[in-house]
Amino acid sequence: MRKATIITLALFCQATASFSQADKLMDMLNDEPAKKNNEAVTATFKATRIINSNTVENLAAGVLDFRILHRFGRVSDGIDNFFGFDNATTRIGLDYGITKWLMVGIGHNTLRKTDDGFLKVKMLAQKNEGMPITLSYFGGMAVIGEKPPPLPPGSEYYFSHRLSYVHQLLIARKFSNKVSFQLMPTLIHQNLVDSSKNSNSTIALGAGGRVKVSKRMAITAEYYYRFNNTDMTSFGAPTFNSLSLGAEIETGGHVFQLFFSNSLGITERAFVTQTTDTWEKGQLHFGFNISRVFTIVKPKEFRGEKKEKW
Repeated sequence: MRKATIITLALFCQATASFSQADKLMDMLNDEPAKKNNEAVTATFKATRIINSNTVENLAAGVLDFRILHRFGRVSDGIDNFFGFDNATTRIGLDYGITKWLMVGIGHNTLRKTDDGFLKVKMLAQKNEGMPITLSYFGGMAVIGEKPPPLPPGSEYYFSHRLSYVHQLLIARKFSNKVSFQLMPTLIHQNLVDSSKNSNSTIALGAGGRVKVSKRMAITAEYYYRFNNTDMTSFGAPTFNSLSLGAEIETGGHVFQLFFSNSLGITERAFVTQTTDTWEKGQLHFGFNISRVFTIVKPKEFRGEKKEKW
């Protein structure tokens, strides 16, 4: 697993020198707010995710994002588990911008062999004067592919039990060139939960932000508070609210995110409702996100340029 991780990092670093078309697209996301009052504020966030959570940012139309999300085991496991590096969870996904306001994505997660898909719709855009926020809707579905869990005698495990759904409103504001903040009212519905005393639907509120500390680097954080199902268990283990802290580095055509989190899960169902570790006991997971964008359909701004060979 360590060798695979090193190879993955090396390949992405090497790729930075190529795909100049994608690099130009990233450069278009400048950090300066629009100067005209009727123009939308750009680059509220530098990536489509804060850490685990999606942001209000959408990919440009015709742009494909190849995204790897990696979470290691507990750092507190020590040298026996190489501080978590011998126990990792990975999600590999593809996101695509259909229009400037509509983005879709699919992915596969090694945790419980989960496949997921989502769409994100930008409904309002923050402006220098007038509209104070950017508002997006995020909706997704996930299906668990692993073998059925142990069930009480006489119970059956249906395919529908594998499904879960997420609905979110993403409400963000860019306060300055350096500070952005986002609220995320969230509804998670699971067709099967551990106990009948818990509701199949979990209501939570997420909050996340980004503080820029240099031209290419920012500090990020996010937290989810559950209003119900606070006593929910996951395979008999108690669950906790998800808290993540990290750093974000932009290097040309991709954004590299490093962080610590008490959540091993990557899908919304997993990190909002099934986080079984806690910061209070030092049960932290190191992780990283890598994003590499590719231009599939050339935008109007570059259609007059000479084609480059891939």
